[in-house]
Amino acid sequence: MTRAYVGLGANLGPREVTLLRAVDLLAAADRVEVVAVSQLRETEPFGVADQPGYLNGAVALDTALSPRGLLDVLLGVERELGRVREERWGPRTVDLDLLVYGDEVVDEPGLRVPHPRLHERRFRASAASRAGARPHDSREGGRARAARRVRRPGRRA
Repeated sequence: MTRAYVGLGANLGPREVTLLRAVDLLAAADRVEVVAVSQLRETEPFGVADQPGYLNGAVALDTALSPRGLLDVLLGVERELGRVREERWGPRTVDLDLLVYGDEVVDEPGLRVPHPRLHERRFRASAASRAGARPHDSREGGRARAARRVRRPGRRA
């Protein structure tokens, strides 16, 4: 099993509900075990400024899938949750990014790991590091506690 970190993001619709559903769908995927979920944080848009703010977090998971296989799972979850790819960095119902896959470096068409802009998106890096401190509980109580820890810009933890 390889430890991987996945960034979660949404800025359209019921963002929190969508991100929690994404965690559930990842946990239900074959050869994927969600082991931790970071708190969710409000963040400013990246790239296209004229859009709603984002709710972001990260998930730590253990997987027997290859990086490409895991990416396929992420893209499938996005599709199931209504993601339509129209505008780069534009608004979206859900965004799942493979941030880190063990110690591997992957540079293939459509897949770069570690995520090439991880260093530009401090919230993703810090959420991924915090994901290890928040055990995933597949019961509603654990996810609900994680969801209540939503941070707003300018507020201290």
